[in-house]
Amino acid sequence: MNKITLIGNLTHDPEVRSTPSGVTVCTFTIAVNRRFANQGGERQTDFFRINAWRQLGDTCARYLSKGRKVAVIGELQARTYEAKDGTTRMSLDVSADEVEFLTPKAADETGSGYSAPRPQANPQDLAGFTDISSDDLPF
Repeated sequence: MNKITLIGNLTHDPEVRSTPSGVTVCTFTIAVNRRFANQGGERQTDFFRINAWRQLGDTCARYLSKGRKVAVIGELQARTYEAKDGTTRMSLDVSADEVEFLTPKAADETGSGYSAPRPQANPQDLAGFTDISSDDLPF
């Protein structure tokens, strides 16, 4: 079974492109801190390149940005490529099956992580409804 679960922060804004057949792919890199510190007391960080395809890629491109925390579940894939100096190199990428956004949306806007209070409804919008107290409810 090839399944990897990662939680980390985006190192840069996602990049979106399409294949020649029109399939969307969103690529981003996340930084994942290791659980334990090294002998010098420093925690090391690993960087993973994530590829999200089709609708998941569209959603990631729309809502993710640098610094956002995400959880990614997917498959680890090895790929080879030729570097500029002509050498063949190998890269490990993650093909995302699931991406969960962990940073609250309001955290980017206000820094508090909480949503702003909802505006009160206009009395005109409530025409036809009767205001009742919680004492009137049967449960």
